[in-house]
Amino acid sequence: MSSEENGFIKFSAAEFITWIKGISVSRTVSRIQHHHTFIPRYRQFDGSNHFELQKNMRNHHVTHNGWSDIGQHFSVFPDGMIVTGRTLNQTPACIYGANSRAICIENIGNFDEGEDTMEEAQKHAIVAVTAAIINRFPSIACDDKGIIYHHWFDLSTGARRDGEGTTKSCPGTAFFGGNKVENFNEFFLPLVKAQVNVPDSNPGMQNIDRFVVVTASYLNIRTGPGSRNKKITEHGPAERGSILRVTKEENGWLKISNSKNHWVFGRYTQPVTRGVINTDGSEVFEGPGTEYDVLETLDKGDDVYIHTVENSWLNIGPARWIKNSLVT
Repeated sequence: MSSEENGFIKFSAAEFITWIKGISVSRTVSRIQHHHTFIPRYRQFDGSNHFELQKNMRNHHVTHNGWSDIGQHFSVFPDGMIVTGRTLNQTPACIYGANSRAICIENIGNFDEGEDTMEEAQKHAIVAVTAAIINRFPSIACDDKGIIYHHWFDLSTGARRDGEGTTKSCPGTAFFGGNKVENFNEFFLPLVKAQVNVPDSNPGMQNIDRFVVVTASYLNIRTGPGSRNKKITEHGPAERGSILRVTKEENGWLKISNSKNHWVFGRYTQPVTRGVINTDGSEVFEGPGTEYDVLETLDKGDDVYIHTVENSWLNIGPARWIKNSLVT
């Protein structure tokens, strides 16, 4: 049975699969990150201290890193149990340059060669959690664009380099056969695909009227179109920068869910346009010009949301610009 402590919930893999189907998330999600913790590793886990280790990670992230909360959304433990972390309505703090629209999974252990040997229960849970998230959020592609490893990104610039010249081994040189893209495609991806339900169409994009971005620091989500309606209890408010799907508008209020009666006040949002990157290695700059620093690179098929246009440049988030010729 699932249990709760310190604001965290602990699940078995089967319980997690049931739970993730019913949760409500206001922001748009399009990728999953995989990490290993390095510390804590297996010798720090005694079989019963899931909540203690999760709390220690949160304390370290808040007091040492200066983050608002624990960095990851979920931690998968050696015995196959899953513990929740940061709310899914918050962007993770896990891969510089690739946190936007991501869900972060931390796998407890050090999975570099010669270190912890992953338990079968943990292997099963990692695959099951990954597939369950994709089944819940079909906007996540089941490939090496929708599922990513920290090792593939440059720590300084956030640019994706697929491990070339990068110093971080995370999620480990022995993680499901290795941490390279070719290892992912050969060993990990087939296991996930076997548990993913491929729909005929993307239900996450059905009945969408338009997209908006949250402009307030926090935007309350209510059970009806008006401030007298109660705030929803499933999760907290939407954060600044969250992309919301609008399915209906009524008296200035926006319905942001197909299946649930969730509404936000439209005054604190701004329309954005969904686009798709049409070229691999598309560079994102800190400003509208090539004289600015490159923040990251995006690949063909990646989603972006266009806030404003300046000459031949598209603003796709705070201090994130890309040439309009690279976006369809």
